[in-house]
Amino acid sequence: MAGFTWYQNNGNTVSCSDDCSGDKQVPLCSLADVQLRFLCPGDLDEVRALCQDWFPIDYPLSWYEDITSSTRFYALAAVYNQVIIGLIVAEIKPYINLNTEDQGILPATYAKNADVGYILSLGVSKQFRRNGIASLLLDSLLGHLTTVERRKVKAVFLHVLTTNSAAILFYEHRRFRLHCFLPYYYSIRGRCKDGFTYVLYINGGHPPWGV
Repeated sequence: MAGFTWYQNNGNTVSCSDDCSGDKQVPLCSLADVQLRFLCPGDLDEVRALCQDWFPIDYPLSWYEDITSSTRFYALAAVYNQVIIGLIVAEIKPYINLNTEDQGILPATYAKNADVGYILSLGVSKQFRRNGIASLLLDSLLGHLTTVERRKVKAVFLHVLTTNSAAILFYEHRRFRLHCFLPYYYSIRGRCKDGFTYVLYINGGHPPWGV
């Protein structure tokens, strides 16, 4: 996956990363100044440093190797002045292969034929938050998943810490809906933390009747 695209500002200034109200903001003249490109192996160290700063979860080195080199992942970076300031990592999975806690996202009739998109990570550097970069990255992913070639993808979902109010507000603003509560889902620095599953239905997908 190669190449890049330039985008205009979409007016959405909410960030899904942790609350940054106490951080100095760096306003962008326009989102047209931000370049989107797919990650490559040479980004590994930079991406690892960013994720360690942004997220409480410690990913193994093999995860960074995968997202910067494998076509299995939709791993897109937002670049400003030749520096990565945001990224989104997602993958498409057969619905039938989901973990037990995620298999209630779609009706049972979709089990054999549907795919789903799973967002592993979405983050923006603190000083560049509230510039619409998270929305820019998410819009690119959703555009990728709603093409005719990917009409089998019926939902996009993610897991989020129950305490990450900034991310929850961002996804709710983008029409993701709360699907379920996941007690003790995360293990962070030796402590169990609760999570939520959020889902956005696309390409004609819908939740099980009665949910």
